[in-house]
Amino acid sequence: MLARFDLSSASWRTSSHSNGNGGSCVEVADGVPGVLPVRDSKVPHGAFLVIPAAAWTGFVTAVRAERFTRRAG
Repeated sequence: MLARFDLSSASWRTSSHSNGNGGSCVEVADGVPGVLPVRDSKVPHGAFLVIPAAAWTGFVTAVRAERFTRRAG
């Protein structure tokens, strides 16, 4: 199923880990029920991903638990 989202009036916020120098950052839009829109901060009028809220929560939890640390090898 393909869903359409009108995010023309969405309020986007930049990652709190952004250094403010135009680096590789993501922005998210709050207030869209059940999903979390995500986009590249360098391309604000480009494509965006719409991720189910539960999946985003799981991802953030895993990142905070350092489950994605790089292993040597």
